[in-house]
Amino acid sequence: MDIRHLKYFIEVSNFKSFTRAADHLFVTQPTISKMIKNLEAELGVELFERSRKQLVLTDAGRVILDQAQTIDKAFNNLQMELDDLLGLQRGHIRIGLPPIMDADHFIKILGEFHQLYPNITFQLLENGAKKIEEDILQENLDVGITVLPTEEEEFHYFSFMNEELGVVVPPTHPLAARKQIKLEELTEEQLILFNKDFALNDRITGACKEAGFQPKVVAESSQWDFIGKMIASNLGISILPYSVSKLLKEDVQTVKVVKPIIEWDLAVIWRKNHYLSYATKEWLTFVQDRLTIGKAGPK
Repeated sequence: MDIRHLKYFIEVSNFKSFTRAADHLFVTQPTISKMIKNLEAELGVELFERSRKQLVLTDAGRVILDQAQTIDKAFNNLQMELDDLLGLQRGHIRIGLPPIMDADHFIKILGEFHQLYPNITFQLLENGAKKIEEDILQENLDVGITVLPTEEEEFHYFSFMNEELGVVVPPTHPLAARKQIKLEELTEEQLILFNKDFALNDRITGACKEAGFQPKVVAESSQWDFIGKMIASNLGISILPYSVSKLLKEDVQTVKVVKPIIEWDLAVIWRKNHYLSYATKEWLTFVQDRLTIGKAGPK
């Protein structure tokens, strides 16, 4: 049995399609079909029910999938261990970034790391904090950036940014001339928020409820620049971190929020009780040194 047989079987199981699995693996559909046939012949069982429109695992297929995933994970860990022995001559790090943050400084740090370790490659995936945490738990990402608090029983983390959120309004809005406002004054305002994949959505709606009202959300987006355009078009107002509001190209005003003050705390997270490649460990040390000057150590 070849490890490729098991990898191909796992991918077909994931996609429930020979064609889609073949596309993902960059092989032809006949090649992957032949591999699965050979595996079935070697094991003496059928792995899929092929009579339906969508492939479905047989009872034997489900049992073998569980073992195949264990073997594949062990093989990948072996490869990472070998990478470690090569002294960072190779490596690949998958990083989740929320599109809400100003990534310029972070990208600059990646460039500095690349100068030291030019053979280590990166995959940067943009998503909301909730999806990033989910992908780390499902081993689709190695590390990511999220909004605290996070699940401390699941993740190690170190915080690197804490800042207040402000109300962002068009210059013609009655609140634009104010120096500060109470959150309860937004009771009748139409709010534009990041969508529910973002922990910031929970933070803002939770603060509004604590202030005694249910926010009236007129629109949601996953992109801060879209939110800026909607504010400028008088569709509504938003509540954003000051670092994000400074990125907006539109003519808008940011007003301080008091009673309560809303803050966000960004942190780099990685999974507890889980193997980390030497490249990832070195990257975490490197990034922490440059992001957390003057802050406490990792938790």
